Amino acid sequence: MPRAFSLLVLTVVASTMVACSWLPGGARTASKVDDPFSGGYPTFRDEATGITAILGTPDLGVGTFRVAIALNDRSGLIRFPAVTLESVRPKSGASDLPAQVVNAGFFAFPDGIRGLYTAPMTFDRPGTWTINVLVPRPDGRNGRVALPVTIAERASAPVVGAAAPKSRNRTAKDVPSLDRLTSGSAPDPALYRHRIADSIAARRPLVVIFASPAFCTTPLCGPQVEDASELVKQYGDRVDFVHVDLFENPHEIKGNLKSAKRSPLLKDWGLYTDQWTFVIDANGIVAGRFEAFVPRAELEASINGALGVPRR
Repeated sequence: MPRAFSLLVLTVVASTMVACSWLPGGARTASKVDDPFSGGYPTFRDEATGITAILGTPDLGVGTFRVAIALNDRSGLIRFPAVTLESVRPKSGASDLPAQVVNAGFFAFPDGIRGLYTAPMTFDRPGTWTINVLVPRPDGRNGRVALPVTIAERASAPVVGAAAPKSRNRTAKDVPSLDRLTSGSAPDPALYRHRIADSIAARRPLVVIFASPAFCTTPLCGPQVEDASELVKQYGDRVDFVHVDLFENPHEIKGNLKSAKRSPLLKDWGLYTDQWTFVIDANGIVAGRFEAFVPRAELEASINGALGVPRR
């Protein structure tokens, strides 16, 4: 992601500044890492354990939301099958008992060197919550990294159950070449055939991806557009797929960030981080909402749900 855009995004989450973690034997502090290349994803590091946690879903509000976290330590990516997440309400008292405890499953990225943990979590009030991430350590104990997370009264991006914006994105018919629509080097025409508003009007389920392939450089930005091309082959007869680049003029950037213009659709959808994917059902209602990269298994489950395919 371009440096200028990342710096702008970081201001949105600047209120999340310090995290504390408690491990057996005493209190330790995990600090926020101000990384201009993070793409707006709050990053925390526990110096004592060497665990770095990246919150891939900072746009959270009251309700149930997908929480995604990437974990690394001195050896690299942490890839246990699952870790435990605890949520603690704001000012919950001296005991700080968790409001919820869930297991977050690990999903590897296609490149095999990145991955994240995801789980649905419910927040019943706004304020600064704490999400404790319990990570097994070599000595047999759990490292506990505490992430302060701002829960808004209402999340910025459309939530599951809300009507999707009827955006009139540009399609291949509106431009002389696909390089006007995407920064990707080998664009798939199938992702630029449909207008969001038209698919909703036609009662066609659709998947909308907001990403800029050429600038996908953050730890939580994955090959979502490439994955979508594969899914078109499987679902294209029943689902429309739309890719919207983060930039209105990808063909003009070519390394010159001064010429970059953000797509106005990002504001319409309330998007402030690098990568988003939405699954919209035939009624125009958001059925799946994924901030940061969404692994194939998660995305397919959401698409099948929108299509009414029973879970196996």
